[in-house]
Amino acid sequence: MDIHVGQLTTELVVGFVALFLLTKILGKTQISQITPFDFISSIFLGELVGNAMYDDETSIFVILYAILIWGTMIYVVEIISQKFKGTRKFLEGAPTIVIRKGIIDRYMLKKSKLDINQLQNLVRQKGYFGLREVEYAILESNGSLSILPKYQYGPPNRQDLNLHSQQQPELPVTLILDGELNHDNLSTAGISKKKLMEQLHKHGYSSVEEVVYAEMSEGKLLLMPFNDQKK
Repeated sequence: MDIHVGQLTTELVVGFVALFLLTKILGKTQISQITPFDFISSIFLGELVGNAMYDDETSIFVILYAILIWGTMIYVVEIISQKFKGTRKFLEGAPTIVIRKGIIDRYMLKKSKLDINQLQNLVRQKGYFGLREVEYAILESNGSLSILPKYQYGPPNRQDLNLHSQQQPELPVTLILDGELNHDNLSTAGISKKKLMEQLHKHGYSSVEEVVYAEMSEGKLLLMPFNDQKK
């Protein structure tokens, strides 16, 4: 296939600049944080631009048009997931608890298309070589595993420091996210809506909309406002 060097150079430069600008517009995401959809989108876009560059009949405007259309669709999906929180689970996926209080949840494991050997592999990658060391394990939407170890196996090792405790860690429960109350998590956290509102008023907040994030962990409530005026 005979391709003019000048034309190829121009298309490469234009494609590089267009992809660079598209990446800036869509925002920064670490490689380890991308979802399967983000990964497939990146491969598809790269393949689309690469094939277009080496096609004699494809002009620069066609390359830019392809990048614009594909980038616009990705951007629209990102906006929808940000504006409408109910779509995040469908578009981005949701974390799945595969080990709860030291016990493997076989149903959630099967639902996540994960077997015991794969789970052990992910646990070992986090530095824990036995499932007995894990109190909670959460399979994130990007496929990585987050682990909350049991007290006696967490760093530093409490047995080495002669610190003995029968109390096991509790998983933090999100109560408010982006100014919206998560009703399903109220019962999980053991707090009523009335009690939560009393705590908000106690800290100077008149409504849930003033709080960007709130969580309950080990009986303590953490509140984060939308601005820094209230502490």
